[in-house]
Amino acid sequence: MTAVPHYDLVIVGTGSGNSILGPQFAGLKTAIVEKGTFGGTCLNVGCIPTKMFVYAADVAATPSFSSRFGVDEELTGVRWADIRDRVFGRIDPIAAGGAEYRRSHEDNANVDVYEGEGKFTGTKTLTVTFPDGRTETLTADKFVLAAGGRPVIPDIPGLVETGFHTSDTVMRLEELPKRLVIIGSGFIAAEFAHVFSSLGVQVTLIARSGAMLRGEDFEVSERYTELAAAKFDVRLNRKTLRVGRDEDGISVEMEGPEGAETVVTDEILVAVGRRPNSDLLDVAATGVAVRDGGYVDVDEYQETNVEGIYALGDLSSHYELKHVANHEMRVVKHNLANPDARIKSDHRFVPHAVFCSPQIASVGLTEQEARERGVSYVTSKQDYAGIAYGWAMEDTSGFAKLLADPATGQLLGAHIIGPHAPSVIQPLIQAMSFGLDARTMATGQYWIHPAMPELVENALLNLPLD
Repeated sequence: MTAVPHYDLVIVGTGSGNSILGPQFAGLKTAIVEKGTFGGTCLNVGCIPTKMFVYAADVAATPSFSSRFGVDEELTGVRWADIRDRVFGRIDPIAAGGAEYRRSHEDNANVDVYEGEGKFTGTKTLTVTFPDGRTETLTADKFVLAAGGRPVIPDIPGLVETGFHTSDTVMRLEELPKRLVIIGSGFIAAEFAHVFSSLGVQVTLIARSGAMLRGEDFEVSERYTELAAAKFDVRLNRKTLRVGRDEDGISVEMEGPEGAETVVTDEILVAVGRRPNSDLLDVAATGVAVRDGGYVDVDEYQETNVEGIYALGDLSSHYELKHVANHEMRVVKHNLANPDARIKSDHRFVPHAVFCSPQIASVGLTEQEARERGVSYVTSKQDYAGIAYGWAMEDTSGFAKLLADPATGQLLGAHIIGPHAPSVIQPLIQAMSFGLDARTMATGQYWIHPAMPELVENALLNLPLD
């Protein structure tokens, strides 16, 4: 009988989890388990490829508004294969190189790589199933669970039989469709609606709710919904009933405020959210607890209820953001190497961005959250149209909205919709993180004129503080 290999440390998942191993662990016998492609969601199917597509879409969309500036342009063609291959021609070699580095580089002499799907079958006991059906069981003193998440697939009659795409597959389409139905109203739906509509695809967005991006501040959500409806076919308050295929294409039947409707399309993109892979990993078999939604439950040190088992990223974090996963990875890495001097994760001011058109960025409380929590706050808004650089861009729809404590001036939330919002918001994230109050931030430094950060300066000055 072959002995079960035992490790000092096993890492499941090669997104942010792949960055844990370093010189400080050279003396440990370690293993990495990866069921898919090295690099995780962000590199392969998430942040990086989507933003490369978004940039191409931004370029393609330029002729649609260039006439505002006295410049007449036209889009003469979109080479989908070239757009796609530019993205994955860069990403795929990085993923392959990461796997090869772990498998064969001398720095990883103490690292075994298991390229298969891991599933717990006992306390600190993981069984890996390889693509050819072979299995191997291993045990370890410590585990880091960084197995990420996957798209949620709604239970819509005919969907599976007809065929559909998720964010995992839609970027590798062989051909650009003429028509695309997107089921969903969150950030994935918004970003891909921008990408495909900018490339000339007729996009129909089907949303169960009455607004797009409902998780944003209500004024941002309202503004984006209004702008999206002017760019593509947005169907709000719709329930998708069934999907089927005929000679005209794919029929999507739905029910809305005015009764039954049908949209015919060439492809369907399902973008209704993602879920953690805790069930596929069967963390319960090793005693690890999960929270609502299937997220692995961790404490402030990123450790689960089972001593020696840590978790990070989309598997345990409802934020589902790469910058959060990287932060948590650094915490776990430190705590593994320094068990007597552990540090805590800091999730106080977690920002996010939506790379749709216009772009959106947010940090801290929305106004509706402040109301629900009974927090004392004041607000201010500054339109892009009210600053000189906004005039240069002819922007008439974007704005920055701030929430602050009226007594102390401490910022409680910041929300921006408009050009370069993810960059413009960064000084506000910094101020919140380091306790800089709004009045000091506005008046205690120079603001370059006429640069875009004047949007932030004016929003700060507009706050009606005590």
